[in-house]
Amino acid sequence: MGFMKEFKEFALKGNVIDMAVGVIIGGAFGGIVGALTDDFINPLIASIGGAEVAGAIRLPWVTYTGLDAEAAMALSLNYGHFVTQIINFFILALVLFLIIKAMNKLTDLAAKKLAKQKEEAPAAPPEPSDEVKLLTEIKDILADSKK
Repeated sequence: MGFMKEFKEFALKGNVIDMAVGVIIGGAFGGIVGALTDDFINPLIASIGGAEVAGAIRLPWVTYTGLDAEAAMALSLNYGHFVTQIINFFILALVLFLIIKAMNKLTDLAAKKLAKQKEEAPAAPPEPSDEVKLLTEIKDILADSKK
């Protein structure tokens, strides 16, 4: 029973759940970046100077005659996918950098606003001590008795 209790505590910690949500969102975001790269950036790169992102290097010791395109691709060094993944990485890193930078800026603005509010708010007078309260009561009683 101790193992199950320990596992439950681990699985329900906030950090584990936050990390799981981050992985799921990261996977979805990776799909978005992949689509951006495949559908927009690769065609742009291919149109500039005839660069071919989906290229392959044919190995000199392999005979490609009589092979269909799929078999020839299987026997080649296909650098296009590697280049695409590098582009995806840099796009993802850039976007994450911009998001984190914006979040840090928002956090700093919120901290400055909170500090400004604390400065503007007048400090509450400190609570009088028990001795001062007792002396005030005695003064009030003496003032009432003189009337």
